[in-house]
Amino acid sequence: MDETVRFLIRHGHTVVFAWVLFEQLGLPIPVAPLLIAAGALAGVGQLNLFMVIGGALAASLLSDQIWYQIGSRRGSRVLSLLCRVSLDPDSCVRQTKEIFARYGARSLLVAKFIPGMTALAPPLAGIFHMGPLRFLLFDGVGAFFWIGAYAGGGYLFSPQIEHLATSAGARTGGVGPWLGLVVPGVLVAYIVWKYIQRKRFLHHLAITRVTPEEVKQRLDEGEDLMILDMRDRFEYEDQPYTLPGALHLPIEQLDEKSHKLPRDREIVLYCT
Repeated sequence: MDETVRFLIRHGHTVVFAWVLFEQLGLPIPVAPLLIAAGALAGVGQLNLFMVIGGALAASLLSDQIWYQIGSRRGSRVLSLLCRVSLDPDSCVRQTKEIFARYGARSLLVAKFIPGMTALAPPLAGIFHMGPLRFLLFDGVGAFFWIGAYAGGGYLFSPQIEHLATSAGARTGGVGPWLGLVVPGVLVAYIVWKYIQRKRFLHHLAITRVTPEEVKQRLDEGEDLMILDMRDRFEYEDQPYTLPGALHLPIEQLDEKSHKLPRDREIVLYCT
């Protein structure tokens, strides 16, 4: 048995805890394959399934509690921080906040399964001032089902996974070299792809953006601009103020209230 596999077996529970913790804190590392692999190793008797699930659950609850506390203390500003550190700009889409605003604590039961929502749900719970015990209960149940789905799946299909790994190792001169090349390669490719996505997203914003100074200068010069405050209900309630003369029109109401928008003036939109 090669050194890579021996290391994973010897330190598997610690690796699972640390990997889940840092992924839930915001690092762009895929955690589902690790949970499946840990479950498969438990299925062949190399790891303890209860320790795998327990360690991953503890890591998830710890990271979520950190984001919950940050959200309750820092308010909506923490969402801007998440958008900056994330390689996935889709994690900042308004649908996540709409789901949480509509379903509240129940959304925590499925948040881990929804891309983007897993990062935003804990701070949103803090921003909405959800009770700490209520948050812990729903977040814990949701995290347990999320971890159990992947680790349990790996455990149930461990014979098939072991067969695939053995076959691949036999064709490539051992499992160790194969894992040593493929796993880091997939991780690097994932990060590069997300980085390219983010750069394209920011470039699109840059070519359509007007600075606050430019808007003020044009208003001072007498231009008749229409300013739309497109923050959603949650953000507006958290910081209930807007620019003088601006119309607050959340983006989800844009279609039904589009008749209020003038057709003879330039429109400037702003949000978070």
